[in-house]
Amino acid sequence: MNKILFSIIIPVRLENDYLQETRQKLLLQTNNNFELIVITDKISKTANPCIKRNLGAKMAKGQYLCFLDDDSYPNQDWLENISKQIKEHPNYAAFCGPALTPPTNNILQKASGYLWSSIMGSGGAGLYRSQISKPRFVDDYPTVNFIVKKSVFDQIGGFNPKYWPGEDTIFCLDLINSKHQIYYHPSIVVYHHRREILKEHLAQTNRYAMHRGHFARIFPQNSLKIGYLIPSLFFIYFISIPLHRFLLPLYLYLLLLGLTFIDIFFKSKNIFVAILSVLTIFLTHITYGYLFIIGYFSRDLKFKPRS
Repeated sequence: MNKILFSIIIPVRLENDYLQETRQKLLLQTNNNFELIVITDKISKTANPCIKRNLGAKMAKGQYLCFLDDDSYPNQDWLENISKQIKEHPNYAAFCGPALTPPTNNILQKASGYLWSSIMGSGGAGLYRSQISKPRFVDDYPTVNFIVKKSVFDQIGGFNPKYWPGEDTIFCLDLINSKHQIYYHPSIVVYHHRREILKEHLAQTNRYAMHRGHFARIFPQNSLKIGYLIPSLFFIYFISIPLHRFLLPLYLYLLLLGLTFIDIFFKSKNIFVAILSVLTIFLTHITYGYLFIIGYFSRDLKFKPRS
């Protein structure tokens, strides 16, 4: 009997429609040498996704652990393309790829997707996370599309359950500090359902901002980057305009927003999506910039998983 190559691990609160969609997509994989491990609240007795992923990894029989979110699903040749990269780069410990917006998402979700796949929207996270980009090594990647050798995962000790969100950032840092490499390849594609703007998108952004700001202080190696700092610098500048009345940076910012609007309009062919996206970019910068600062100076962070 052939050894299992891939163990696909999905943490989830409860069974849901997105999870059923993911199961159906996995049945269509061109490489079927995998097992699927779904960890619910009932199995893990907790809502903490870090504990669920660690439990799934402990149960896994595959040589590689493939982490997906419950609201994401893989391209048909996802596992086949991962297998090709493993054969080409057997010494690499981890692989990842873009998480694209599903074509079935509604307008509010697509606006969020265009935001994340724009230069102004993605910021420090990098365009390669939300659109097809060139192969590269990365030092931080989310678990929506993350593949790692089980032996390396066990060696490092898995995800730190103290942190969520952000456990993936710490794990990637542990990988890098252990002299391992994380290789991004554009063929390793999943589709990630976006949060609808404005409420759900900003709620997700708030969590990202707080944890990234906190990590910028305690884990600066892969979190204290200019791309993550710019929204806070803009926030400080923006609220202080009545004091200094120096408007040139604001005009430049509005110009960049205008160019982003044009780019999104030509890509989406929908002026409503373009307007929603650029307005949300501005609100994202303000809220992210403020909460990054709050997170940086917070002694500890605690987040409650979604119901």
